[in-house]
Amino acid sequence: MKNEIQQCSKCLYTSLHPLGITFNNEGVCSGCQIHEEKDSLDWNDRFQALKKIIKPYQKGKKQYDCIVPVTGANDSHYIVHVVKNILKLEPLLVTYNKYFNTPLGIRNLANLRIKFDCDLLTQNINPHLVKKITKHTLRKYGSFYWPCLAGQTVFPVQTAIRYKIPLIIWGAHQGIEQVGMFSHLHEVEMTRRYRKDHDLFGVEAEDLITDFSTLTEGDIWQYRYPDDGDLHLEGVRGIYLGNYIRWDPKAQHEAMIKEFNYKSSKFHRTFDTYDHVDCYNFMDLHDHIKFLKNGYSKVTDHACREIRHKRLSRKNALKLVKKFENKKLQFVNQFCEWINIDKIGLDFILNQHRNRLIWDEVEPNIYKKKKLNLFTKSKLNHIENEHELEFLKNSSINMSSDTKYITIGKGYPL
Repeated sequence: MKNEIQQCSKCLYTSLHPLGITFNNEGVCSGCQIHEEKDSLDWNDRFQALKKIIKPYQKGKKQYDCIVPVTGANDSHYIVHVVKNILKLEPLLVTYNKYFNTPLGIRNLANLRIKFDCDLLTQNINPHLVKKITKHTLRKYGSFYWPCLAGQTVFPVQTAIRYKIPLIIWGAHQGIEQVGMFSHLHEVEMTRRYRKDHDLFGVEAEDLITDFSTLTEGDIWQYRYPDDGDLHLEGVRGIYLGNYIRWDPKAQHEAMIKEFNYKSSKFHRTFDTYDHVDCYNFMDLHDHIKFLKNGYSKVTDHACREIRHKRLSRKNALKLVKKFENKKLQFVNQFCEWINIDKIGLDFILNQHRNRLIWDEVEPNIYKKKKLNLFTKSKLNHIENEHELEFLKNSSINMSSDTKYITIGKGYPL
């Protein structure tokens, strides 16, 4: 049995999940088990616990009470809404410029700043250095998104120390939401260890400098996580709202569309229209690489989430995954032009990082996904009722403009 790949009897995740996953005697994964807390916890009590945590950080007198990392997508509108309008905190918004910006993402980021009347601090690292690092991580680790993930997770912490604002408020914890890494009651916080092991697949900025790379300290220093001494001196902590609020991205996004004019868009590789509309690559080339490495793509994440929220049956989830997971890429040419590589060279690099447990090379450079021998202990049918699964689409990623990365954008008409 030890060589068999186990799949959850309730959702679609398997034992190959890169964050690590376990299964109970009924074959239900740890992510589905922890998700059940959403329907059993007293969320009023959880929210009161959150209010006690943030009370010492409320400064008043128009000073910043906390830092909130944001983008022009994801849960940013909802997070800022909770922080500013419900918790009555004054946040400093911070964002890392990925340089893969869509017009819609720039528009949403401007909308966020204006609607909530917040200051926004943006980190713009020299694009030449970003491309240099991107080429290195693409070749060595099969990830061109390392600078984005590193920048998005370290710039808020650096800013907390620089501006002496010790409280950072994040949205949901990925490890909890996907694989049940912790209980909501553990109230886990953002750590250097979690960031390195899971967000950055074990690679810190200093690890990029080797005898076999051309990177120097001058290239990577802005991605370095602050020293423990500085973190302790300022008392920096990062809390996750998902531990104190019943997290439901679909419901939250739809509320933000209605209340604050958040804009969504159709994607080529998933049915979700709310997630990552700010980036040309996350749901495209980055998602393709995830498929090559892990055997599943973002549509599976979305399907598992909707199964757990009882809005989608497992049977129909499988149909959606089959429909979307291997769709042709839309924006790969833009990436090749940006990084100065041809498509053949890119494919050669990516094929070096394919997971051989999942892919067979049937001909030179021609790969076929294996029919995995999935082991499921039980054939449970946890989903009895299926609601109509509808995601709103009220804009286009390009907003009627050319399909080009926006390096720095001021915003579009709201």
